[in-house]
Amino acid sequence: MFRVVKPLNNNGLLALTSEGREVILLGKGIGFGRKNGERVERFPGAKVYTLVPDGKRSALQAVNGINPQAVELAARILEEAKIVFPDIADDILLPMADHIAMALERKRRGIRLPNPLQHDIMAMFPDEYRVAEQGLAAIREESGAELPPEEAGYLSLHIHAGVSEQNAGDSLTNIRLASECIAMLERELGISFKRTELKYTRLISHVCYMILRIRAHEDVPIQMDEYVQNMYPDACALARKICIFLEKQLKLPVASAEVTLLAIHIQRVL
Repeated sequence: MFRVVKPLNNNGLLALTSEGREVILLGKGIGFGRKNGERVERFPGAKVYTLVPDGKRSALQAVNGINPQAVELAARILEEAKIVFPDIADDILLPMADHIAMALERKRRGIRLPNPLQHDIMAMFPDEYRVAEQGLAAIREESGAELPPEEAGYLSLHIHAGVSEQNAGDSLTNIRLASECIAMLERELGISFKRTELKYTRLISHVCYMILRIRAHEDVPIQMDEYVQNMYPDACALARKICIFLEKQLKLPVASAEVTLLAIHIQRVL
């Protein structure tokens, strides 16, 4: 049993289940003629997306500010993502729809949002990025709007949010910080990594997951500090500089084992 909270358009509506959960239902014609408060036993063939309250606003408040077409587009991308990530959470639907709506508005106004972390996102989340590229194709097919490739990077973060416990904003912050660490390393070494090289992908992936461990206060089970210091003193010195930078940025201590592990990764690219 569903109670209609608000029809979105002819093909979608916001409803409450009999257990009181907020859901978005999408399906051809299911919103046509529906009224707020109407009770419906079932909607055959409709896709049901269960929403998780964010504690700041209700789903009704969230959906009121989003173009219903963007919700349908986000749902199509979410269905594509479920093929690759069967356990992806439905609660990315509205944040992703909100982003798509803004991206379409930017396109209409001739505004292009740069994404300086595009290559880093591609390196960190290749599967999510491939789904996002399919999403841009779906948006073009459904709306006729050719969104720039930078939007695939941003959509990747929403998809990743659905398969992890991070939201898209936190993922972007961590990738930006990891990118700054790599830039520091490049300056110290006087080199420039090619963003398409495997060694760059491995390095930025390690730094990004290191940041996650630091934030989560997770320990690294490694006891090689003295050995690595003796074998790779230059790499250790660089690793310490980067970890001191991270301590200042995160306002959290970085364990010596993290310095050691980072030094090992740095040594691989020297």
